[in-house]
Amino acid sequence: MSKYLISIVGPTAIGKTSLSIQLAQHFNTEIISADSRQFYKEMTIGTAAPTKEELNSAKHHFIHNKSIFEDYNVGAFEKDALQTLNELFKTHDIVIMVGGSGLYVDAISKGLDDFPEVESDIRKQLNKDLENHGLLFLQEKLKTLDEKSYNTIAIDNPHRVIRALEICIGTGKPYSSYLNKNTANRPFKTVTIGLIADRDIIYNRINQRVDLMVKTGLLEEARDLYNNKDLNALNTVGYKELFNFFDSTWTLDFAISEIKKNTRRFAKRQLTWFRKDKTILWFDYQTSKDQIITELNKKMNSQ
Repeated sequence: MSKYLISIVGPTAIGKTSLSIQLAQHFNTEIISADSRQFYKEMTIGTAAPTKEELNSAKHHFIHNKSIFEDYNVGAFEKDALQTLNELFKTHDIVIMVGGSGLYVDAISKGLDDFPEVESDIRKQLNKDLENHGLLFLQEKLKTLDEKSYNTIAIDNPHRVIRALEICIGTGKPYSSYLNKNTANRPFKTVTIGLIADRDIIYNRINQRVDLMVKTGLLEEARDLYNNKDLNALNTVGYKELFNFFDSTWTLDFAISEIKKNTRRFAKRQLTWFRKDKTILWFDYQTSKDQIITELNKKMNSQ
């Protein structure tokens, strides 16, 4: 039998974690997380990381395995995750991967894209532009040079914006034109399933999740991290808005409303990213586990 990686994708708050555990239990296997925010052990509530009960329901990898003080990127994750998969496939025919970070998901199933080298001065100038003019200035520049990337990358992350811009400026070609050129050979087959719902349902689930995060201690978690707010890991939705509240720039109600708004925007970008992949098997978020397993078995048996 071939080795299969079942990858579960979809917008935030759609139910990926719950499904991944159900599938892991059914196939008697383990789970690899491809959520770039859940790596960090200091960030639990604001990243909607699996609960202790969920972690005990199936063995997880790459959950709270790093500190916000460590440098960790998609290249390092690709190397670490492939090594872990190599070990897991020695004793399992199927492994589950779950996550909403499209770049990290694709790094495992397809491999990272190759980008040409560009002059280091370009990045230095972009960092100066960020400092002098703000992130919005860079976002607008990216929208002009590469609207496709503007609509798909983590636009609120200045490092991602600068990376895309330096490729655009340094090569004279859109950053997006270098994506998905080559698919790496993997010693396993990937079957990707996506969970989806109507936009209003997704947005309502996001709003409810944020309210639950606040109720269960998000403010306290963010306050404990406030002194390290300049770290890249903390430049993320759910924390940066509350840092503005702690700075007395925003009211609490406004900060929470911004978390909801920015999370909804993030969900929209996730869907834009995943919909590029025409091989994904999409299911309504309420589809039963048994129906999904039936379709998965059909897909794996046909490959």
